[in-house]
Order: sequence, then structure tokens, then C-alpha cells
Amino acid sequence: MTHIVAIANQKGGVGKTTTTINLAASLAVEEKKVLVIDLDPQSNTSSGLSITAGTPSHSSYELLTGKYPFAELLQKTALPYLSAIPCSVSMAGFEPEAASIDPAGRHRILKDSMDPEAIKEFTYIILDCPPSLGFITLNALVAATSVLIPVQCEYFALEGLGQLMRTMERVKQRWNPTLSIEGILPTMFDTRNRLSMSVLEELKKHFPADVFSSIIPRNVILGEAPSHGMPAILYDVMSKGAQSYINLAKEILAYG
Repeated sequence: MTHIVAIANQKGGVGKTTTTINLAASLAVEEKKVLVIDLDPQSNTSSGLSITAGTPSHSSYELLTGKYPFAELLQKTALPYLSAIPCSVSMAGFEPEAASIDPAGRHRILKDSMDPEAIKEFTYIILDCPPSLGFITLNALVAATSVLIPVQCEYFALEGLGQLMRTMERVKQRWNPTLSIEGILPTMFDTRNRLSMSVLEELKKHFPADVFSSIIPRNVILGEAPSHGMPAILYDVMSKGAQSYINLAKEILAYG
């Protein structure tokens, strides 16, 4: 079975892209075939894996608009078990274009574009969503089997989380009844900061069954690695950041 995991949170700066890159790499190191689909017009996931669309004609935008079939858009990465479909600036035009599409089908454009036979090749498909609850994120939630929610361990961390949960519930009721929460991932945790512990306690209090045991710390390596076009596991495998995502991957595999 292929697990399709949407990395979503409408708040920016919570670690969605960092989580996409490093979780995908950690699963690939465990010899699970992984595909990352970058859906964020900023394309940071693509550059963080040393992949660019090259030309605007070979990106996730073309996947959503049906210009190229799924299999033709796959690109290799430095890790043998990890592939990606990059994003390009063209994706910025998808939101207004989707608004003009028949409402009966615009929520399932991504799902319909993912060739059922081609996706069987992968154990995990990870969807990096933009920081909004627009049509792109809606399509990811409809296509996904589960949602992983990074939450920054700082002030206002819970702001917007309820809105995302309500959106997920509407998606379950209307279009994707099997959608589940993969887990809530505390990110940017600082052991020296009392606020980080307070936020973690609040998350566990409100979502006792959904918070991962793995916690992602504030770590300079997680910030440096993307500038070199690689996940932390290749940049400095012994760093706290790399090890935290390795632990997350093992946690997901253990309960997946």
C-alpha cells in the first residue's frame, strides 16, 4: 500500500519544508521508496534536494494541469530510494485557475493526476503544501491518506491549528472519508526555553493521541543543509537535527 502523506499547516515558518526534505530522506535511507511532490510555489523543497524544474514545463504545475503524465515528471535525487516532482513559479497561477474550474471536480485534480499504477512503485508519497488552505492544499488533503502537521514550539503555535482540523473534517465528510492524522510534530523545540515546554504540554493536552514522541529541535544544521542542496542526513548525519528526523521516520514506520 502507498501511504500518501500531506505535510500541512497554513501557518508559515513552522518547518513544513524542512520536515518534507528530512523525513523523506530518512525514510529513503530505511530503503523505503519515497516520492516527494513539491506543491509550494516557493519551491524550497525542490532546491533543498538539489532539484529544479529546469524549465517551467516539467513541474508539479504540469501535473495538476495535465500537460504531462505523472511518470514523465519524476526526477532522481542523491538518494537511490528518493525521487521528486519539483515545483516551479508557474504553480503561483494555479489558485486563480482552479477557481474557474467546475466546482464538482476541482478538489480532486491532484488525486486524478496520480496514476494508480505508477504510484504503486512508492511506499511513501510526501506532499509539501503551501502555507495556506487554498485549492492546492485542498487537493493535497483529498489525495492524501494522512496528514502530518508540523507545529512550531513558540507563541501562537496553536493559532490556526483548529482551523486546519476543521478543514480536514470537512474533507473527510465530503471527499476523503479515510483521511487520518499521521501525527502532530513539535518543531523548533528549544530545551532552554520554558515556552517550548509549555507549548509541548498544551499540544499533548489538546491532542493526546496525535503528538509524535519525536521532537524536532532548533538546530543550525537543519538550516544550513538546504543551502547546500541536501537533507541533513547527508550534510551531517550525527547532528541533532538529522537524528531527530531519523527517529521520526522510525516512529512512523513502527506504527505505519
